[in-house]
Amino acid sequence: MPITLPNDLPAFDILSNEGVMVMSPGRAAMQDIRPLRIALLNLMPKKIQTENQFARLIGATPLQIDFQLIRMSDHESRNTAADHMQSFYRRFADVEASGEKFDGLIITGAPIEHLPFEEVTYWDELTRVFDWTQSHVHSTFGVCWGGMAMAWYFHGLIKHPLDHKAFGCFRHRNLFPASPYLRGFSDDVLVPVSRWTEVRQDQVDATPALKTLIASDQAGPCLLEDASHRALYVFNHFEYDSTTLKDEYDRDVAAGKAINVPENYYPDDDPTQPPSNRWRSHAHLLYGNWINEIYQTTEFDLTKIGG
Repeated sequence: MPITLPNDLPAFDILSNEGVMVMSPGRAAMQDIRPLRIALLNLMPKKIQTENQFARLIGATPLQIDFQLIRMSDHESRNTAADHMQSFYRRFADVEASGEKFDGLIITGAPIEHLPFEEVTYWDELTRVFDWTQSHVHSTFGVCWGGMAMAWYFHGLIKHPLDHKAFGCFRHRNLFPASPYLRGFSDDVLVPVSRWTEVRQDQVDATPALKTLIASDQAGPCLLEDASHRALYVFNHFEYDSTTLKDEYDRDVAAGKAINVPENYYPDDDPTQPPSNRWRSHAHLLYGNWINEIYQTTEFDLTKIGG
């Protein structure tokens, strides 16, 4: 079944042309079912690209999804047109004031890894988001910096700087095949990684509330479950398109920045050759499993979520 998107959101036509089932709000309202309400708190500069990546994954399940876009209240995007933000995004302050509830929330990463969390301009509001999820969201998925921020806020898990960027596609081990979030996963998983910071496995292991579901000998912990806060934290990028790492590499090369060729991404690590996507199936499995787990456990009456 489809994901519900506004007809004029760029993702509507992009995903339709890819074969993803999308539905307009008017058509969805005619169906006598309750769609899952999934929101995306988008902290990335390239809003449209990020919308497409996550909508593609959560729109591939057999369930109807009501997809909502949220932004920080007073943080203005410099990389996305103002009319797009005005048309499709709601300020968190307005969502908070409305009292409405959600089955799921994805909090994206942000290119501010070098800053201590407390120095991020919207940190105070973001901590309000984290607290709000405990009463207004059934399940939260923190991605990359968003996941590290949640783990720091709820558990004091430290974000450590790296001396060089963790950049490429790294092999990961499936540590809990019986987890409902890893149904159908192979024992060995390739995951794109792109970050200048890390959380360390020994510190995760010393935090009883956190369980490592997927980890890499090279790139460290990847997917953590935080059952006490009904949350998952993923530090790497299952959602990336085939060329996202290439785009990041080309951007840094063009800017004259020191950047290593992303490992195990290009054939023979040769950036003149086109990369291939070897993580797509696991990306769909992960987000499909998350949606399914929400469907199995959420309240039919939205007002009872978090109650």
